[in-house]
Amino acid sequence: MLAAQALFTLMGAIVKSLADRIPVIELMFFRSAFALPVVLLICAQAGGVTLRTRHFGGHALRACTGIAAQTLGFFALGALPLAEQVALGYTQPLFVTILAIPFLGEQVGLHRWGAVGLGFCGVLLIAAGQGLGFGAVPREMLLGTLAGVAQGMFSALTTLLVRQLSATESSSTITLWQSILMGSYAAAIMPFYWVTPGWADLGLLVLVGLVGGCAQWLLTEAWASAQVSAVAPYSYSALLWSVGLGWVVFGDLPGVAMLGGSALIVAAGLYILHRELVRRGTR
Repeated sequence: MLAAQALFTLMGAIVKSLADRIPVIELMFFRSAFALPVVLLICAQAGGVTLRTRHFGGHALRACTGIAAQTLGFFALGALPLAEQVALGYTQPLFVTILAIPFLGEQVGLHRWGAVGLGFCGVLLIAAGQGLGFGAVPREMLLGTLAGVAQGMFSALTTLLVRQLSATESSSTITLWQSILMGSYAAAIMPFYWVTPGWADLGLLVLVGLVGGCAQWLLTEAWASAQVSAVAPYSYSALLWSVGLGWVVFGDLPGVAMLGGSALIVAAGLYILHRELVRRGTR
């Protein structure tokens, strides 16, 4: 899990370095296309490569939410400091809690509602640190913040759809269909936005896919190797990697509001995980 989060953060840093020269849709294509060999390796290790499915519509919908989350995340990377984009992405567990009510019919108690409220207070604190709502703010930063939060919402939808698909589909089938459908969407749209990269940028684009694919493989191994309660807290290590890379590569130092807001979001996510374990009687 630690290695996966380090590689995901490295991928984000590469995307951010390319964002002012390469369109988002082109970044998404290379992310999917060059991650496919790694995805095939994951599927082979999991017991074979198969596209047989009884719920293609579910896979298509899951790919749509994944595309939306990735598009918003890549846009936010270009507009915000690396650490802030990562912190806003941690709103996913908050949205999962909210959306599980209509999607899964779950009952959310006072404890989890309180955690959701605390997490969104963290989002507001990060926004306040940027000056949002307190005068003139660059339009790109405002849109980047909204995109970062929306990424969390679409990532939550993706998580819930995967839960539903997992009832009848194997993890390898879900992963393979995700990669193929997301790559196909990007390939269909990319000709309208194509910018021919230089050799250096082409190398970085290929690296985005390879690093992202390796990170996905490590993440799959982490979830398969231990209980969720054992590895989930380490997913927040990406915030540490993002602060370090943001400082070294882009010269971005997080302010007090960003650190405080991130702490609230992380605390909310960990408490939601704790309450989930209590509710299921596993802790």
